Amino acid sequence: MIKYALLCDEEHKFEAWFSSSDGYDEQVKRGLVECPHCGSTQVRKALMAPAVSTSRKKEASPQAQMQAMAAKVRSHIRENYDYVGEDFATEARAMHEGEKPERLIYGETSAAESQSLQEDGVPVTPLPDALAPTPPKKAN
Repeated sequence: MIKYALLCDEEHKFEAWFSSSDGYDEQVKRGLVECPHCGSTQVRKALMAPAVSTSRKKEASPQAQMQAMAAKVRSHIRENYDYVGEDFATEARAMHEGEKPERLIYGETSAAESQSLQEDGVPVTPLPDALAPTPPKKAN
């Protein structure tokens, strides 16, 4: 795939992706490339700097970026929330009803109990597995 910076005959700037340089040439010749601003099919390539990859600056793949972000979320939860394990629903309800002081908690509960908490107005958010931190290790 190749991305071109393009200009129409009205000097509108836009970008488009093509399977190859030949693919671009063929689509322009057939009038298939049009300006998203004015609809003109009189399109030409604009000057653009090449995207050169160097060893100093490597972009992480989208998957690697998402994994890094998920790791940050898990770390933030472990560092700032109290782990309450299987007592999560009980603790969340007690805080919601004013029986216990509010604090940030995480733990486990069933899908049905999570749904019940939400229906009762208890502010909980189930975490996808990718974001759920592992429980802290138990001291022996």
